[in-house]
Amino acid sequence: MRYFITGGAGFIGSHMVDALIDQGRITVYDNFSSGQREFLARHLDKPNLSIVEGDCGDLPHLKEAVAGHDLVIHYASNPDIARGFFETDLDLREGTLLTYNVLEAMRVSGVGRILYTSGSGIYGDVGTTPTPEGFGPLLPISFYGASKLACEGLISAFCHQFEMRGYILRMGNVVGRRQTHGVGFDFINKLTADASRLEILGDGSQQKSYVHVSDVIAAHLFVAGHTKEPVNLFNLATDDTLDVTSIAKIVLEEMGLENAALQYTGGDRGWKGDVPQVRLPAEKLKALGWTCRHDSAQAVRRSVREMLGKE
Repeated sequence: MRYFITGGAGFIGSHMVDALIDQGRITVYDNFSSGQREFLARHLDKPNLSIVEGDCGDLPHLKEAVAGHDLVIHYASNPDIARGFFETDLDLREGTLLTYNVLEAMRVSGVGRILYTSGSGIYGDVGTTPTPEGFGPLLPISFYGASKLACEGLISAFCHQFEMRGYILRMGNVVGRRQTHGVGFDFINKLTADASRLEILGDGSQQKSYVHVSDVIAAHLFVAGHTKEPVNLFNLATDDTLDVTSIAKIVLEEMGLENAALQYTGGDRGWKGDVPQVRLPAEKLKALGWTCRHDSAQAVRRSVREMLGKE
């Protein structure tokens, strides 16, 4: 197999490289705006790994680079959801248009399969109502969620028009070693700067599913190996949820700072466009034969320990 991983030097992408390094030839295509070469350091001497510094916005270069591969794993996107409030075209540029370019490069080059990471933001803000894959209408409240939904539509259209196959996973919050953003990452940074207090955005009651990156990679590879429809769509989440205050307490415990004061900014969400309550059932994926190994609390604790260098 020949794998082409956009954003392959990023948080999730580098873990996919770890998983596939002995499975075939890998091309990492990354502009290194948020990805880091050090995430790939232990594989740099492998003859089956090629690193191409390039931007998915450069369609001619992308067409040339993707030719000859069997599967595109598309992770390149804007990693900062909140930033879209201040740059309203950010997710259009670094999400929707990039995905179009990837699909067009595949079409021209004859590459027939794409694995894409979508997210729970496509469902919008529906409180604690469960959102299985058939839920609708889909009314995102952030530009990030809107872009993810648009990308899903583009993948579906390309797959049906040009006899391609797509694997789309709508994921919960992904955590783990090498993450460069997210609530646990932010808490560690805040406490490193000031161990006496921890600012928590919102009221701490925000509650979502947290998926360890190892489970994400396993699910991606499972779906790609066990589904054959033109478009294969799955939620990817744990069976439970975890609130932000509980995450703060895990971080404080792992850092030995249980006496730090928790200071809440107030309100029911962390920022404009944040969906405070997410219930993402993964029954369709479980029916196919796959479940997460970690629940949300286990995923968060393991990720915190990894970021602190304990594991």
